[in-house]
Amino acid sequence: MTPDFKTVAQLLQVGEASLPAIRAPERASLSYGGLRELTSSTVARLNGIGIGRGDRVAIVLPNGPEMAAAFVAIAGGATTAPLNPAYKAEEFEFYLSDLNAKALVVQSGWETPARAAAQKLGVLVLELVPDTVGGAGRFALEGGSPAQAAKPGMAQEDDVALVLHTSGTTARPKIVPLTHGNVCASARNIAGTLALTRADACLNVMPLFHIHGLIAATLASLAAGGAVICTPGFNALRFFGLLDAERPSWYTAVPTMHQAILQRAERNAEVIRRAPLRFIRSSSASLPAQAMKDLAAAFSAPVVESYGMTEASHQMCSNPLPPRAQKPGLVGLPAGPEVAIMDDDGEILPKGEIGEVVIRGANVTHGYEANPEANAKAFTKGWFRTGDQGMFDPDGYLLLTGRLKELIKRGGEQVSPLEVDGVLSEHPAVAQALTFSIPHTMLGEEVGAAVVLREGMEVTERELRDHAAKHLADFKVPRKIVFLAEIPKGATGKLMRIGLAEKLGVTA
Repeated sequence: MTPDFKTVAQLLQVGEASLPAIRAPERASLSYGGLRELTSSTVARLNGIGIGRGDRVAIVLPNGPEMAAAFVAIAGGATTAPLNPAYKAEEFEFYLSDLNAKALVVQSGWETPARAAAQKLGVLVLELVPDTVGGAGRFALEGGSPAQAAKPGMAQEDDVALVLHTSGTTARPKIVPLTHGNVCASARNIAGTLALTRADACLNVMPLFHIHGLIAATLASLAAGGAVICTPGFNALRFFGLLDAERPSWYTAVPTMHQAILQRAERNAEVIRRAPLRFIRSSSASLPAQAMKDLAAAFSAPVVESYGMTEASHQMCSNPLPPRAQKPGLVGLPAGPEVAIMDDDGEILPKGEIGEVVIRGANVTHGYEANPEANAKAFTKGWFRTGDQGMFDPDGYLLLTGRLKELIKRGGEQVSPLEVDGVLSEHPAVAQALTFSIPHTMLGEEVGAAVVLREGMEVTERELRDHAAKHLADFKVPRKIVFLAEIPKGATGKLMRIGLAEKLGVTA
């Protein structure tokens, strides 16, 4: 039974003082005692320069133990706003002003356009100085002048721990505030789903400005008293070396990362044997059923596919661990919040009917910030509308049929890109497939697909279309298939369907 904690600082009390909380390659680990001490000294330091509960601190740091420790320590008494270090100057300007950031934390001596953006906006810049001898992630903050914080002390359950922007496809990104209560409920849900204990260590390859890395890899590990191993980020060439050196019990990643790992699994079979994993977790996008089976076979470990989104502090559903069934192509059972299927009129539908996936629970955001219009659309009768379409199978596992805004409307027919991805991925020559819409003058939209082939394999567009036609109705068969060395990805490793036709110059 996971202890009851309502804030990030309380969550850190779970781990035994002497056990490692944060690990990193070739570094001494930072113990729970050390992380608790770092959190209280960081909150005192922030309070001393006028930053307290509810004040927003933007964090722009490279992936690694300092980023994980800074997120946890700053959340102890202020609101964290991790930003993607790859942003350009004008993007930093937009996010820092949109967030109304009171301070920006950057790594000492690290060049980033975020500094100039902060100075232009009059945002205080704090330098994070890593303590290279004091355990992975230990740091000191420099900068600022003595001042009174309006709300000093440790954060409380209803204080906002984390603010993230939704990855808007075309519209202006929305601000999602997540309270300590939200993120702690989610960390507890994930730790429970994965049966995490203090013996577990997660190899984190996810970016730590992303909800998946922050909550599933970092907070869920700490909520169970286990360790998170912080790497510089995902690198398929370094992955097996890290696996061998660090011996984690699990890792969590997005499907594009799993597929890159799979391509190198065979030649690293010896490492896989030496460093067995208890399970592998996949989330943040749909994992093709074939990839799930191949991954489970390559690692001789169960692959737990989960379904998450920022507004739910990450996890909503998950495939369970054995002996219960993992169903390839399905995102599992409700794993934390209540999950239901709703029709256009706001009525909850029975099992087997297709509609919009809706959620409610302790991990779900109370609403977008300063956006009454978005909130009116997003909430119906206390349920949050995810924008995903799906249905429950007879066993209560959720099948996603696609993002409502990504469904391809061809003539009078609707095509689920996920269904087409799944069929194309089953062809032995295909490593990865992404179905997208191509604007069409007569039909409105036509079906297109981008495909990456397995190393050393060949297949023609005609052969792939014939393969698809055996499994799909004619209107779902892609009219155009483009072969790519790599499918364009967003900052968090997510494949981008919307606007792909334009990006690739594909026309109907």
